This record gives sequence, structure tokens and C-alpha cells, in this order.
Amino acid sequence: MESGKRAEAGPSAGVSEDKQQREEREMSEKQLADEVCDDREDGDDDDDKEDGAGALAGFVPGPLLSLKEQIEKDKDDDSLRRWKEKLLGCVEEDLNGQMEPEVKFHSIGIISNDLEEVSYPLPLDLNREGLVLFTLKEGSRYQLKLTFSVLHNIVSGLTYSNTVWKAGLKVDQNKGMLGTFAPQREPYVHVLDEETTPSGVLARGIYSANLKFEDDDRRCHMELKYAFEIKKNS
Repeated sequence: MESGKRAEAGPSAGVSEDKQQREEREMSEKQLADEVCDDREDGDDDDDKEDGAGALAGFVPGPLLSLKEQIEKDKDDDSLRRWKEKLLGCVEEDLNGQMEPEVKFHSIGIISNDLEEVSYPLPLDLNREGLVLFTLKEGSRYQLKLTFSVLHNIVSGLTYSNTVWKAGLKVDQNKGMLGTFAPQREPYVHVLDEETTPSGVLARGIYSANLKFEDDDRRCHMELKYAFEIKKNS
């Protein structure tokens, strides 16, 4: 009986050993296959990077053209030329071939619930005492309003930043996007985001400010220094 049991146990143990060896071999083959796949993926990524770098290195942007040159490209096609003039908001005789855009600011004003709309021509009169443009009560809501023209070429990504100081300390800074503008005969009118004057005894007094306009090429089109006063809300 014991020999019989050993005879029965022998094949069973052998089958178990064969199964274990097969599983270990399959696991080793799977790990090897995974490593090969990983190597291929890494190689593909490297190829993609090299292809992308080559494509980027070979990219040559087209030359910057003035609006006059762009319109003159199709001067023989009257309908296309008129369509371009309508799209750009200008006509050919208004353009002088200058490449760089120019933004010319005409006036700055303020809209507030405290007072009627006030507007000042630009550049500001330097003889104004302290360049105090306006006086507001504490807790007032107000907006700055600007009138400007765009000359020569399209100005893209025109942004503004308005930084405010009191007694030499920076107390506020606001930034915003005006947008992209093409030359046109009529000036643009743009109202900046609404702001609220601070409240309290410490908030009263005279503030100095610097209003700056730049495009996406970091060209500064205007930098305006001015002042305003906050008084008690009586």
C-alpha cells in the first residue's frame, strides 16, 4: 500500500514541478516581452522628438508685411482689395507702408456713480497741480475710459496694467486685455474693468498711479502717470 501510494504520489509531484517550471518560463518570457515593448516605445518617443525638433528647426516664418504691401498684393482684383479694406477698417491711401503698428491715445476719462463723466485730452497738461485727475468718495465704483487710434498696421494683444501707490507703497495693481485692433479712420473707445475705491480713515488721501499699455511684442504704446484723491463719504 505504501509503495502504491508512493507510485501515485510520484507522477503527481512531477506534474506539479512541470507546471511550476512552465509558469516560471511564461513569466520570464512575459517580462522579456514587456522590456522589449518598453524599449520600442522609448525609441518611438525619441524618434518623435527628433522628428518634431527637426520640423521646428526647419520652420521659417514668413516675412512681416505692412498692410499697404498686403493690399497691393491684390491691387488688380478690385473686389478682393475692397474686401480687405472693409475687413481692416481702412483704405489704401491711409497707409504709408510703415511696418510697426502705432497706438495713439487721444483722451482719458472716468465714469463713476459719484460724478458726471470727466474726460481729459492726452498728453496731459503738465501744469496741472499734481496731475490729480479726479476726486472720488471712499467705496465708489469707477471705470477709466480711453479713446485711441491704431495706425500703420494691426496691433495684437494690446494689454494694460494700472499700478497704484500711496505714500510710496504699492497698494494695488490691475491688469487686463484690450484685444487686437486694425487701423481705421474712426478712433476706438474702450472702457477698462470696474474698480472700487477703498474705505476707511487710512484709505483717504492722494494716490499716484501709472497706467501702461503694451502689445504682445512688448512694445510700450503709452505710459501715463497721474494722481487721484479719495475723500470721506459724507
